[in-house]
Amino acid sequence: MSTPPDNLFSPLQQRSITLPNRIVVSPMCQYTSADGHASDWHLVHLGSRAIGGAGVVMTEAAAVSPEARITPGDLGIYTDDHIPALTRITTFLKEHGSVPAIQLAHAGRKASMVPPWEKSHTATAAEGGWTNVVAPSALRFHDEYPLPQALDRAGMNKILADFTAATHRAAAAGFLLAEVHAAHGYLAHEFLSPLSNTRTDEYGGSLANRARFPLEIIRAVRSAFPEHLPVWVRVSATDWVDGGLTPDEIVAFARLVKAEGIDLLDVSSGGNDPRQQIPIGAGYQVAFADRIRRETGLATGAVGMITSPTQADQIIRTGQADVVLLARELLREPYWPLRAADELHHPASWPVQYERAARGKVARRQPLAGFIEG
Repeated sequence: MSTPPDNLFSPLQQRSITLPNRIVVSPMCQYTSADGHASDWHLVHLGSRAIGGAGVVMTEAAAVSPEARITPGDLGIYTDDHIPALTRITTFLKEHGSVPAIQLAHAGRKASMVPPWEKSHTATAAEGGWTNVVAPSALRFHDEYPLPQALDRAGMNKILADFTAATHRAAAAGFLLAEVHAAHGYLAHEFLSPLSNTRTDEYGGSLANRARFPLEIIRAVRSAFPEHLPVWVRVSATDWVDGGLTPDEIVAFARLVKAEGIDLLDVSSGGNDPRQQIPIGAGYQVAFADRIRRETGLATGAVGMITSPTQADQIIRTGQADVVLLARELLREPYWPLRAADELHHPASWPVQYERAARGKVARRQPLAGFIEG
C-alpha cells in the first residue's frame, strides 16, 4: 500500500523538533518596540496565532544591532536585556502548542527609516534615527533612503559577531527555530544581488563572491544555534528587475546553503529595487519554492498570496513546498489554521477555554512538549 502524501496538517520533523503542522506565521514587522524591546503587543500578536493553531509562530525581523533596525521601532535582540520579554513570549507559544521561531536580521541600506504608516523618509536624530547605515556598496535604495557606507572587513566582522551574539540570545530566550533574513533588500540580499553589490573585491562580481558574506552570516548563526535545533534562511528568488538576482542563481545559492547544514529555505522574492515589476497573484511565488525543492533536495517554504485552506493543502500535497507561510491572511484571521482544519476535515485543536464555543467534536491543544523528541 502506498504512503499517502503529506498534507497541511501532517507533522514535519526538523532535527529534534516536530512541527505539529505545516502552517507558519510569516515574519511581519510591527514597528512597536522601544529600543528593541518586545512589549505586550508582541505577546498578544504572536500569542493569538499560537492559540489559533499555527505550527510555527515566527517573530518579525529581530535586529542584531541597533543600527541593523529598519526603523527605531523594530524588534531587537542586541542586548541581554531583550531576553526576558522574549522568554515570556516563547513560553506562551510553547504552552499553546506552537514552535517559537525568530528571524535574525540586518536592514543594511534600508535602515534608519520611519515606520511605513508615516510618509517615507530617513529618520532624523530627533525621530531616533542614526547615521551609521552600511551596505555592500555606497548605493541608496531610493532617494528618501540614507546613503550607506560601503562595508570594510572590520565592519563585516562586527556584523558576524552581532549575529553570533544574537543567536546565543535567541537560544537563551527559548526559541526552537532561527531564521536568517537574506531577502527583501536587506543586508544579506544586498550582497547577493548585482543591483546593490558593485564591489570589485572578493565579495563582489561572480555569484560565488556575492554569496560569500551571506554564507559567512549563515555559518555564524548555524554554529551558534544549538545543533539539535533547525535553522532556516529566507531568500528572494528574484529581484524582478533585469540584471538583478535570478532564480537560477538562487538555485545555486540553495545548494551552498544546504551544504552549510540549513534545514529549510523560506522562498520569497523582490524587495531590493524600487523598479521591480512583480506579477502578483494567488501563490505567485510558489513555483520558486517548488523548483528549489526539486532541483536541490532542500526543504522549502512557500509564501505569497496563500489565502485558502485548499490552496495551502494542495501546495503540500503536491510536494511544491514543505511548509506554507502566511502573513496578511493571518492578520485578517488569527484562527485561520482552526478554520482550515475544519474545512479540510482534520481534528481542530481548540484551546480548552474555547471548546464549548467550537463547532462539533474537537480535540484540546497540547503543549509543545508533546511534539519534542529530544
